Amino acid sequence: MDYLTIKTIHILSSVLMVGTGFGTAFYLFFANRSRSVEAIAVVSRLVVRADRWFTTPAVIVQPLSGAWMIHLAGYPLDAFWIKASLALYAMAGACWLPVVWLQVRMGKMALAAHAANTALPAQYWRYARRWELLGYPAFIAMLVVYWLMVHKPM
Repeated sequence: MDYLTIKTIHILSSVLMVGTGFGTAFYLFFANRSRSVEAIAVVSRLVVRADRWFTTPAVIVQPLSGAWMIHLAGYPLDAFWIKASLALYAMAGACWLPVVWLQVRMGKMALAAHAANTALPAQYWRYARRWELLGYPAFIAMLVVYWLMVHKPM
């Protein structure tokens, strides 16, 4: 595959990864603010599904396509923008993995509460707070990665 085709795949997967992450976070954030157990149950189930279908494959494609482009373009692996991007990507991933775990647990709690016609347990709200707090540094890290990818500061 040529460089521009790989770059297109890389850009599209980054859009899927960050766009899906931001979009699902937006909807779950506001579903939580509504306090509607039914809305939270529906949205949390779809958030988990979106992560499985879109975010996870994109998380895998990103470093593979990035490494392929670095190789084809001949960029030095010790370039600042590459090292900084990888460190920030790893940091975002370190936030994202617990977020996925929290989302799955939150979704199960919301579905169970909806089925039983009860309020969400206190544990749900503790998990929701952690989920939210982990999302901020991950999203900021990815914005900086975008900046590094575009500007490639040496």
